[in-house]
Amino acid sequence: MAQGGLVDPFSSAHRRLADEAISRPASGWEQRYRRTVMTTDTVVTAIVVAAIGEFFGARDAANWHEKWGILAFGTELLVLGSLAVSRSWAPAVLGQGAEEFRRLGRSLFTATVVLALGGIALTSRNIKLWIFVAIPAIALVTMTARYVLRLSLHKRRNEGRCLRPVLAAGSPDTVRDLISRTRKFPHLGWRVDGVCTTDGIEGDELDGVPVVGRLEDVAKYVEHDGYRVVAVTPDPHWTPERLQRLAWNLEGSDAEMVVAPVLMEVAGPRLHVDAVLGIPLLRVSMPTFTGGRRAIKAVVDRLGSAILLLLFAPLMVCVGLLVVLDSRGGAFYRQRRVGKDGREFTILKFRTMVAGADRARAELADRNEGAGLLFKMRRDPRVTRVGTVLRRYSIDELPQLFNVLTGSMSLVGPRPPLPEESAEYGPDIRRRLLVKPGLTGLWQISGRSDLPWEEAVRLDLRYVEDWSLALDTVILWKTLRAVLYGQGAY
Repeated sequence: MAQGGLVDPFSSAHRRLADEAISRPASGWEQRYRRTVMTTDTVVTAIVVAAIGEFFGARDAANWHEKWGILAFGTELLVLGSLAVSRSWAPAVLGQGAEEFRRLGRSLFTATVVLALGGIALTSRNIKLWIFVAIPAIALVTMTARYVLRLSLHKRRNEGRCLRPVLAAGSPDTVRDLISRTRKFPHLGWRVDGVCTTDGIEGDELDGVPVVGRLEDVAKYVEHDGYRVVAVTPDPHWTPERLQRLAWNLEGSDAEMVVAPVLMEVAGPRLHVDAVLGIPLLRVSMPTFTGGRRAIKAVVDRLGSAILLLLFAPLMVCVGLLVVLDSRGGAFYRQRRVGKDGREFTILKFRTMVAGADRARAELADRNEGAGLLFKMRRDPRVTRVGTVLRRYSIDELPQLFNVLTGSMSLVGPRPPLPEESAEYGPDIRRRLLVKPGLTGLWQISGRSDLPWEEAVRLDLRYVEDWSLALDTVILWKTLRAVLYGQGAY
C-alpha cells in the first residue's frame, strides 16, 4: 500500500501501468530488426563476393576452385567475423546515430588489414584485387543497405512504433527536458513511459507521463515492468554510491542504464573514461582548432567546393538569369559577415529580395519574427517570386561555395553572423568565432529559421566544442534531406 503519498511498487495502480506498458513487444521488434540486419549483411556480402569472384574467376577458370573460390569464401568469413567481433550487430547501436556506421567501417577496415597480412604471409599475388575491389564494394553495398533499413526503422518510429520504453529518474525539470527531446526526435527510438522522482507521488504526471514511484525504487520498477532504458537525469539524490548501487541492481536485466553527465554539451571524441588511482574519471580533452585533422578539413573544403561549383555551374547560370529577369537589380547579393577570429569578409548569395531591401528593414522592425539577434519574417514583402523558391531550397546559398573555395568559409561550421550581431555577443557566444563559419551546420539540419535563438547558439557552440570529421560527414549527408524538404527555410 501507499503510505504518506508514496507509491508501493506493486500497488494496484502501478500494476495497471505495467499492464499498459509496451515494453515486451519492444524486445520482440529489437530482435527482429537485429536478425534482419544480420541477414542483410550476410546476403549482400555473399552476393558481392560471389560477383567479384565470378568475374575474376572467369579469367582464370582452370584455377577457380583452387584460388578464387578459397579467397571468396575466406573473405566472406573474415568480413562477417569482423562484424561480430566489433559488435556491429549490438541492439544498442542499430539505428542509433553515427556509431552504427563507425563500427561497420571499423570492422571492414580490420578485415582489410587481416586480409592484407594474410596475403603477405601466403605470398598471394591475387590478394590486391580483393583488398582494393572486394572490400570497398562490400563497404559500399552494406552501408547502403544499412541506411535503407534505418530509413524504414525511422519511419516506423515517427509513426509511434518500434520505440524503446524509457524510465526517466531525476528531478522534474531535467525529466521534462528529456521528455521534450524524445518527443521532438522520435527517430532516435526513445519513449518515456514512466518517471521516478524524489517524492514519487502516485497519480502525478510530468508532461503527460505518469510518475510511477520514487528514485530509490527504480530497479524494482525496471524488474517488474521491463523498461528497456533507465535514463538517470541530474538530481541531488544521485550520489556516486547510489548510482553504483543502481547499476548493480540492474545487472541481469535487459535495461540499459544511461546517465546524463553535468557536462551536457561536451560529447563525442572529447570524452574519455580513465581509471586513475582506482577511481573512474571522465577526462575531457581540449577542443582542437589546429593540427592534422583541421588540415584535412581545409583540403576537403577547397576540393569539395571546387567539385560542387563545377557540378552546379549550369544551374547557377540559369538561376542568375531568372533572378535578373524577375526583378530589377543584379544576380548576386553581397553582404559583410564575421568569420573566424572576428575577421569580416564579404559573403556571396543569389539576390532574393528587391533592390534596396536593406534600407527598408528599419520599417519592418516591428514585424520581426526572428529569435534573439536575428531578423526573420515568414512573409517578407521584400522577397521576390524567384527568391521565395530559392530560399525554400537554399539555392540562394550556392554562391557561398566561392567563399569556401577562397578560404573565408567552410563547408560545415557555425552560421556566419552579421557584424551588428557579433557586436552583441557575450564571451560565451563569441566562441562561435573560433572556427570558420559554414555553408551548412547543425543549425541547418535542425530546423534552420524555426530554431529559437538559444537553441541555434547551443548547436553552434556544440559544433565548436565537439567537431570531428565524422560529424562533418553526417551533417553534409543530412543537409541534403533538410534542403529537399525545405523545412524552416523562409
